[in-house]
Amino acid sequence: MKTILKYYLIIFLSMIVSVIHAQKIIVDINGKGDFTSIQSAINSLAKDSVGVRIIFIKNGVYKEKIFIEKNNIVFEGENKNKVIITQSIARDIFRCEHEDDWGVATMNLRGSDITLLNLTLQNNYGFENVETTVACASDTSLLRQKKIRKDGHQMALRSFQTTKLKVINCVLRAFGGDTVSPWNVDDGMFYFKDCVMEGGVDFYCPRGWAWAENCTFIANTGPASIWHDGSKFEDSKTILKNCSFEGYDGFMLGRYHRDAQFYLIDCSFAKNMADKPIYRVPTTNIIQWGERIYYYNCHKKGGDYKWFTNNLQTAKGSPKVSDITVAWLFGNRWNPEK
Repeated sequence: MKTILKYYLIIFLSMIVSVIHAQKIIVDINGKGDFTSIQSAINSLAKDSVGVRIIFIKNGVYKEKIFIEKNNIVFEGENKNKVIITQSIARDIFRCEHEDDWGVATMNLRGSDITLLNLTLQNNYGFENVETTVACASDTSLLRQKKIRKDGHQMALRSFQTTKLKVINCVLRAFGGDTVSPWNVDDGMFYFKDCVMEGGVDFYCPRGWAWAENCTFIANTGPASIWHDGSKFEDSKTILKNCSFEGYDGFMLGRYHRDAQFYLIDCSFAKNMADKPIYRVPTTNIIQWGERIYYYNCHKKGGDYKWFTNNLQTAKGSPKVSDITVAWLFGNRWNPEK
């Protein structure tokens, strides 16, 4: 028994040491750090590590497209409004020359156990461009040309196989759609807190399990702000707690066209939000589990709409509001709050 206790004590102490001595790299675009670019700092790391690797980013505008295929990294900005990572990418143009989305966003993720703190990720395409037509070999038209709209898909963040992503006190913005695209319907677990998200159609569109708390959502354009894909597992869901929604006159809250499960708890809506519930887009997709859209204590300035009255009791298992926690969402597989 003493041998076993000694073994676990050694493991515990080694974990403490690894946290205390977390590897830290400083990025400063002005040359006063270890690297002047974020990607160079990422490239310097081994693929995996038992300890956390911290990349601390000093204030500045970093015009980089970021690729992350490594695990267990914290990206910490000096100031969320002064650390700006930016690109100008239209997905419709990008896919004319690429077979998949790897590289379509300002930040492209394949690694897991990734944390973003105190920084801005933005895709400037829709803010900088007007509608145009481009040559596009992959387009199905006879002319092989494609019309590119300023409000088309413009991703600031796009994840692939990422299973654990934490984003805290960050700004994620674009003019067009799919700004924040954490996509892994199989086992993706995504946690957002104290963030501002801005964009067009479906600009917050997680797949799998997602938690957003104390976040502000700003709709620039488009027929929906939030979207969810939980089609792989009945338990998949997106939870939005104490979040606020605003946007252009008549902005709409959300939609889905695959199996989805929405929980909106203690949320607030701007006076000019359209009187239109989260809706199902006409589709040939088979919806296995029916409409699953739940509200608790949500209110709109100027008066509430009937469609977001409290209805938690209609959800499977009739959860109480006190049941809806991070542990409940992720099934005790991950605790991003520790």
